[in-house]
Amino acid sequence: MGDPNRKLKRQQAFRRGHVSEYLAAAFLMLKGYRILAIRHRTNLGEIDIIARKGDLAVFVEVKARRGEQEAIDAVSFSAQRRIRAASDLWLARQVDFALLSQRYDIVAVLPGRWPRHFPDAF
Repeated sequence: MGDPNRKLKRQQAFRRGHVSEYLAAAFLMLKGYRILAIRHRTNLGEIDIIARKGDLAVFVEVKARRGEQEAIDAVSFSAQRRIRAASDLWLARQVDFALLSQRYDIVAVLPGRWPRHFPDAF
């Protein structure tokens, strides 16, 4: 059998990720964004949050880390490619696709502080 502590840590990280996504979504709503999806899955990858503000579609990667720079650095180039590919699929299914601008943001969820929003992060 596997290490039971490892399984527990994985479950805690999974839960922390979900909580962080909902905190980030609430934070974005306070900033005037409309949340369209949380954990949107496609065959090409997952987008943590899809939000909209007017004609701007925002694809948000949420990272729970101790510091802002750690959160930004945690979004690798391969993750960025996956998010862009998944967002292309989502955009293609939108009726008003031609009218939408798109942006890729990061929200860092930091312990004991408000989330930090990095618009146009990649």
